[in-house]
Amino acid sequence: MKPTGGDVAEFIAEVSPAKRQRDAETLTAMLQEVSGREPVLWGTIVGFGSCHYRYPTGNEGNMPLLAFAPRKAASTIYLESTAAHADALGRLGPHTTGVGCLYIKDLETVDLDVLRGILTASLQWSENGGGEYATITVTG
Repeated sequence: MKPTGGDVAEFIAEVSPAKRQRDAETLTAMLQEVSGREPVLWGTIVGFGSCHYRYPTGNEGNMPLLAFAPRKAASTIYLESTAAHADALGRLGPHTTGVGCLYIKDLETVDLDVLRGILTASLQWSENGGGEYATITVTG
């Protein structure tokens, strides 16, 4: 994965439905605030900062420190692990999860302060070098 360039504002302006576009604008502002980094397109993912990861298996690559993707069914927020945020997710509001993905259909139905806390903790995990299942080196 690598930054692909492109104008983030133009990308978000083309997101539909309108609710997803609204959520993408909110997430962009929130992730920019939390990360202190500018948004960059990584294909159809809006990323903030960058890092190099390496798993104990030897698999490695690059990814944003924080990222989301405005998908038609829900906004996808990428985390190091949803299990690491189980308590906070219990207070978040309506959502679903995958191993490392948080899916939110409408940001107006969740507690944005709880979400901000989850994002802050996820960023700190990356900036502190990862954990037992990945080594993270911040590159941007």
